[in-house]
Amino acid sequence: MNKNGNFKSTVGFVLACVGSAVGMGNIWMFPYRLGQYGGAAFLIPYLIFIVLFGLVGLSAEFALGRMAKTGTLGAYAYCWKNKFGKYIGWLPLLGSLGIAIGYSVILGWVFRSIQGVLTNELLTNDIPAFFTNMTQSFSNVPCHFLVLFVTCLLLFTSATNAIEKVNKVLMPAFFILFIILAIRVSLFNGAIEGYKFLFVPKWEYLLNKETWIMAMGQAFFSLSITGSGMIVYGAYLKDDVDIPKASMQTAIFDTIAAMLAALAIMPAVFSFGIDPVSGPSLMFLTLPEVFKQMPLGNFFALFFFISVAFAGITSLINMLEAVCESWQNRFHISRKKAVLVCGIITFIISVCIENGDIVGKWMDVVTIYIIPFAALLGAITIYYILGWNTLKQELDKGRKKPVGPTFKFLGKYVYVFLAIIILILGILYNGIG
Repeated sequence: MNKNGNFKSTVGFVLACVGSAVGMGNIWMFPYRLGQYGGAAFLIPYLIFIVLFGLVGLSAEFALGRMAKTGTLGAYAYCWKNKFGKYIGWLPLLGSLGIAIGYSVILGWVFRSIQGVLTNELLTNDIPAFFTNMTQSFSNVPCHFLVLFVTCLLLFTSATNAIEKVNKVLMPAFFILFIILAIRVSLFNGAIEGYKFLFVPKWEYLLNKETWIMAMGQAFFSLSITGSGMIVYGAYLKDDVDIPKASMQTAIFDTIAAMLAALAIMPAVFSFGIDPVSGPSLMFLTLPEVFKQMPLGNFFALFFFISVAFAGITSLINMLEAVCESWQNRFHISRKKAVLVCGIITFIISVCIENGDIVGKWMDVVTIYIIPFAALLGAITIYYILGWNTLKQELDKGRKKPVGPTFKFLGKYVYVFLAIIILILGILYNGIG
């Protein structure tokens, strides 16, 4: 058993992984890309890549963690078995810390939006002015601090016990809230235009290379394959769990979450004649404008931002857990000290980049360069340094039927090659996920 404990059930493990995977990309990127790149036609390449990355990408990271019985730093040292291995894991860990720093800023905006709804400040005033005010330097420190305080408090005690309990509550709540929103939105006049935008297939887009590129990037980043975060969750996994099956369950629920976000957002946007967009402006500018115009807007705005907060907190837990677990083991410190130090460092750096332009550039560096390179490093480490035979032994644990040669081919030759392509295309396109 890992000294931080083990997940008590496969359901708890899958929900924790879904909590890590479901995040801002599902909410502010997927709905727009689905409509922009061919509607239902976009789902064909997207689902192909989701299945591929879920099966051989997530499974590989889970298996490495369970085999090494530790997270990022220890897992890479386990594979490389040399002095180089002691240091190579720091890059993926830097990716987890870097994304956590930027993520905490954005989650601070979500918390501030919840406050704005509760005080009736957001929807009764000028929405762009509200957004501008909260994205200035040092303008959202209390809500930003609250995000990290809550996250660190949840991580402060037993790791797996806290992670499992939190995700068993927050992830079902996320799905329920978005289902309610999707049902309510379906009753709006003009909602049909949003469904057309999302689902009317434009088959010609399948001949557009950008459709496949964006589908690949969306699928890859949506599953949180970072060469770090999913390894630490694998370290808390018991030997009787079927890893490929759990990986596919994670991919399925992540896709359902993205589809729910699309069904709750785009029909509402079209109902009120607002241009669809992607990114932070969709969540913090466009949707509040929708809520401002709809009956019981404050009520549904609160529903929406609480749902986003749930998705964000569960993702942030995974990012920080990857760092805390590694520091525990590398520096032989207590869990509480690791969480406290990690939380303080994250807050000090992130509070200095609260400005919207600065945090945007920060996230670009992390997601375009560091994370894709770290994921590629993880793929090479697992499939080539650790090796297929050793990996297969771990993947076969808990399974009735061993994984076959197709899995090896997809992992070693297709997945690793695509990880290289994702890194290159991300740089050329200034981000694809």
